[in-house]
Amino acid sequence: MAAALAIAPVPMMPISCENKSSPRTAQNSMSTMTTPLDVRLGLTRPEDVRTKLRWGFIGCGPITSDWCKCLQEVPGAVLQNVAARDPTKASEFAKKHGIASSAATYAELVADPNVDIVYIGTITPLHKEQALLAINAGKHVLCEKPLAVSAADAKEMYAAADAKGVVLIEGLWSRYFPAIEHARAAIENGVIGDVRMVQADFPELCYAVQFAPLFFGSKEAPSAVVSAGTSHAAGAVIQYGDRGAAVLSFPSWKCEVPEVCEILGTKGRITLDEWGTHPTRITIRLTTDSCWDEPQGHTSTAQNGVKPYMERYTYPLPEPAGLPAAGWHYVNQHGFLYQAEAIHRCLAAGLKECPQFTRPSIAAWQQDSRSAHSSPGLTLCESWSFWMKSRKGLKTLADDELDME
Repeated sequence: MAAALAIAPVPMMPISCENKSSPRTAQNSMSTMTTPLDVRLGLTRPEDVRTKLRWGFIGCGPITSDWCKCLQEVPGAVLQNVAARDPTKASEFAKKHGIASSAATYAELVADPNVDIVYIGTITPLHKEQALLAINAGKHVLCEKPLAVSAADAKEMYAAADAKGVVLIEGLWSRYFPAIEHARAAIENGVIGDVRMVQADFPELCYAVQFAPLFFGSKEAPSAVVSAGTSHAAGAVIQYGDRGAAVLSFPSWKCEVPEVCEILGTKGRITLDEWGTHPTRITIRLTTDSCWDEPQGHTSTAQNGVKPYMERYTYPLPEPAGLPAAGWHYVNQHGFLYQAEAIHRCLAAGLKECPQFTRPSIAAWQQDSRSAHSSPGLTLCESWSFWMKSRKGLKTLADDELDME
């Protein structure tokens, strides 16, 4: 199944449809709407998932484990080497995941001539040091989000990669899910008109904030960011001048978190869920024609007593799926496969980044995240320090026992 997904655009699979299909969606090719952005733009070829990349891994935590499982389904991926603070743990991890070898140190791993790209799945405060180690050894790097604890560190890391002629990619896997690809294409095609509001939630700020530059774009900086809250609940409004705003909430992990993203436009609304940060479902609701003549200009279907056109599509994860599936560590983590395939395609094409998450978008995401953090008074690094203290502290935990997920 994974190989089939890798070679052709993921097929759309509708699970329900109410009212008639709107001409605004019917006129768009469904195959185009679901094609990964790098392929849709003509930058890569679907078959280049077969391009050979030999992977090395820094860290042996659960996030790296799930990443390895997905790479095993990419035709061109070779699981070559792994290193951890504890060489014994690295050796055991290699045997469990079918990795060809294990290294005694991180330096030994990045010096391996049989490694093309290094995946970093450790905690954020260690990313800069480990990424630079791999970059200076001439390796491409895929580093888990957040890339760094500050914008200055991120710039230094990108500059080092450019100087060495290698690729540094920040692993925001959400951007590669078919439902996200569908939403992006629908908005580009004007299906819901002009975007006026983005609403999203997640306890970890970085996941919710990413939807602001994703759907408003990263060319224009926000005109204002206002935030408030405590460790129990917080929120932020990111204003984009007269265009609209992103309204984001950061509830506590001890809540029944909805994990939904909604994009409100002048002609319709898109809902991403099951779950919003790694969605397998998209619902498109469009304003019906009868609403345009409302005397006061209230075009919302709810205000006119009618139902919107509605189309709902689901994109089942490759099996095993589950919540999570046995042997996996996180919900929908098999969706790592979409990012893995994109990286193989983009490196085969000689690209320096994946169009799903470019440097301007990353810079906007980092800036919005810092601004949203301003009211609680924590920098990203300080918030990580606080979080680690709540998990017994950095000194008492091995670097590969922690991760960002």
